[in-house]
Amino acid sequence: MSDLTATTTTDIDSRLEGHRVELTGYCYRMLGSAFEAEDAVQDTLVRAWRNIEKFEGRSSLRSWLYRIATNVCLDMLNAGNKRARPVDLSGPTPLAQAALNPLPENTWLEPMPDGRILPSVADPAEAAVARESVRLAFVAALQHLPPKQRAVLILREVLAWKAAEVAELLDTSVASVNSALQRARATLTDHQGDAATADAADPLDEEQRKLLERYVAAFEGYDMKALTALLHEDAVMTMPPFDLWLQGHDDIAGFMTSIGASCGGSRLVATSANGTPAFAHYKPNPDGPGFVPWAVQVIDIQDGAITGMHCFLDTPRWFPLFGLPDHLDADAA
Repeated sequence: MSDLTATTTTDIDSRLEGHRVELTGYCYRMLGSAFEAEDAVQDTLVRAWRNIEKFEGRSSLRSWLYRIATNVCLDMLNAGNKRARPVDLSGPTPLAQAALNPLPENTWLEPMPDGRILPSVADPAEAAVARESVRLAFVAALQHLPPKQRAVLILREVLAWKAAEVAELLDTSVASVNSALQRARATLTDHQGDAATADAADPLDEEQRKLLERYVAAFEGYDMKALTALLHEDAVMTMPPFDLWLQGHDDIAGFMTSIGASCGGSRLVATSANGTPAFAHYKPNPDGPGFVPWAVQVIDIQDGAITGMHCFLDTPRWFPLFGLPDHLDADAA
């Protein structure tokens, strides 16, 4: 019997639970879905608990859990679903042709709160890699990889596993792992795009903090001139579950003063998602005082300008996930 199986039930629960955040980050990168990732991790921990007597300690508990999590994710990916962003499915829509057409929930890459996927680490370089590897653009690029290549790239490039460790986990050879990694890198280079160029967001530097403060002031004041000055000329705005996406600060401002005009008078509450700044967007309550949930905005910053406003509108799902209140009082706002 291993040391782990000889411990108490409480100790086992604690040790398994101690890996939840990093496993959720791994499963999120694999699946591109916040809720599927959490389901996969729960399944992993249940399987581990039920089979704890079979754990013989020949590998670390962490490696054993990653083996289980990988198999769970590969099983889930057998359905063939590939999550995407609106920018991955079509070209930008000119403002004059803008229409809000929703697509099914399982089409979309989903946002994820930092606290659920980024474990605390002491090494700043390791923390930076972890943040970059959960960026929306990076996770979207991962979706172009076959499932096993996806696992190899995440384990080798993000989690810094050795090729021999990955080969053991996947029951394959080191040569196969190295070949899969080479192919995955080539595919990722073709699809990564803005994932490689967006500025680091944590910790925010003084320039980034001031930029976001100006963004909040412009958005809450619905000052399109001030907002346009903060947006990169090729900035994009996406709004899942709608397939529409806009490019260019003029079209974004035009949309916000036409189809999106009801967002005037909104309030933004700071949060974080996918290793980047984010805001909970509350609109004025049409039925009474205060403000009601409208979107989780995930913000991309590059070279002192905002390059992406990714607005996830399914607030009955997102606000509880982010631990956000379902109403803002007028005084509190």
